[in-house]
Amino acid sequence: MATSPIDVYRRQIERELQAGIATEHTHRPALMTLIESLSPGVTATNEPKHRTDCGAPDILVSRSTKHGMMRLGYIEAKDVLTDLSDKEKSDQLKRYLRYLPNLILTDYLEFRWYVDGEARGDPVRLARVAKGGKLAPEKAGIEAVSQLLTAFLSHEAEAINKPKELALRMARLTHFIRDMIVTAFERGAASATLRDLYKAFETALIPDLPIPQFSDMFAQTLAYGLFAARCNHHGPPGSFKRLGAASEIPKTNPFLRQLFETITGNALDDEPFAGSVDDLAQLLADTDIGAVLADFGKRTARQDPIVHFYETFLAAYDPKLRESRGVYYTPEP
Repeated sequence: MATSPIDVYRRQIERELQAGIATEHTHRPALMTLIESLSPGVTATNEPKHRTDCGAPDILVSRSTKHGMMRLGYIEAKDVLTDLSDKEKSDQLKRYLRYLPNLILTDYLEFRWYVDGEARGDPVRLARVAKGGKLAPEKAGIEAVSQLLTAFLSHEAEAINKPKELALRMARLTHFIRDMIVTAFERGAASATLRDLYKAFETALIPDLPIPQFSDMFAQTLAYGLFAARCNHHGPPGSFKRLGAASEIPKTNPFLRQLFETITGNALDDEPFAGSVDDLAQLLADTDIGAVLADFGKRTARQDPIVHFYETFLAAYDPKLRESRGVYYTPEP
């Protein structure tokens, strides 16, 4: 009888525990191997330390498609025997639950799945730690963990075809990007490119610009620039990507187009928040942008709904900021 991938995983965790020197990082290769074995074309990537230090989850899970890698979700892994109920209350997990649509929290033996910040079902447990690192399997543990991980890997967000829903989802990811930029500066992890951009914003826009305000402006620029590029993208469904987005910024906005050549190209790859920008690009790739613009155009009777979508986005991102900037557009008959 063939051994299931989850049973192979359990035995590997047991061997590592019995060695007596295991940490939460020790078990990650076994977990990533398990994830990849459960579905063809799936890749689990251990996020680099400079990203996790600035607020990214531990493991990114993606699937290969004809348009490249599609991001499925994230896994945050804690050490075996960590109290996951306690971790749920941490600022880190609250932030992940607020911003990430598909997330697993695990101590390698217990698994908790969240969609849009809400728990999906009860926690499931593969085994319990006994004396000497021996694992005592839970009854039906293999089946329960298999079902949870399979559901996580097959989860698809509902298709977006309304401006308000797109604005809410964009705002959530933009907040996450902003927070990671702030953390990068606080921890001295901001790249030379990011520091140069801060100086440029400070020189051109606001002297003595506070880092949180710069992070806010920069994150919004990324989000809205990607939206503008997506509206001008004419490739097959699902093919829109961060790389190449600058060429799809309307030529009528040369400042944004030039800025985007700097902030969305290969130079962004090593930034701590690059993964979240890719998440934003994928969100836009999966959006029925024609339906969004048609719906928005019907309600506003405007010729340029791309411009006026900014009001909808700001209302979701920061209503107080919208009010302070006076960003309101009155629908025309």
